[in-house]
Amino acid sequence: MKPVLILQHLSSDGPAYLGTWLARQGVPFEVFDAEAGAACPADIADYGALAILGGEMSANDALPSLRQAEALFLQALAVGVPTLGHCLGGQLMARALGAAVSRAAVPEIGWHALQVADSTTAAAWFGPPGARRVFEWHRDSFALPAGAELLASSVACAHQAFAIGPHLAMQFHVELDAEKLDRWARDADPQDDAAQRLPSVQSPATMRAGINTQLVAQQVLADRIYTRWLSLAAGR
Repeated sequence: MKPVLILQHLSSDGPAYLGTWLARQGVPFEVFDAEAGAACPADIADYGALAILGGEMSANDALPSLRQAEALFLQALAVGVPTLGHCLGGQLMARALGAAVSRAAVPEIGWHALQVADSTTAAAWFGPPGARRVFEWHRDSFALPAGAELLASSVACAHQAFAIGPHLAMQFHVELDAEKLDRWARDADPQDDAAQRLPSVQSPATMRAGINTQLVAQQVLADRIYTRWLSLAAGR
């Protein structure tokens, strides 16, 4: 298949487990790091699938790279190139579709349970309905775009994932690996200290405690998501 295009917004927030998984499958991929000055391609035509990663910025920030990511997703939408959005990536997809991205009622940081909806589409991406524990790190959230199907929600965030055609937007970080988790926990922003009193925000120690248990389970879920994503790309 054609290579996978990965849009990276921060040099410190790379594809992590997504890159590992693609390499394991022997799937070629190209990463464009906006913070490092890489200009993303103007056209999706040379790529078989698109992944948009996360970042500390807001999807509403006036950054050319964010608008370029939205434009590429709209191209992908028009021609059926399957797209995955991880956290900020999912917010950019929602914004490109005309939905609002705004400050969430509370931040959601650490390992949290989401509820998978009871639908055929949700089952195809995430498996049977019920709880899944995933890693979150966001202060903004997306509204549900017109024509999209809500696939998952959580106590703190009503819109955790949506699908529209072969495209999946997620509010959580299934691309997480042990190195990224350890680094994020180590570099946690001091402004989060006051937020530690919120049940939706975990301490670095609690985040790290999930490396050998919750991370393993999340990567099983990631395998399922990434396999479906590329199967849709192969079926074009």
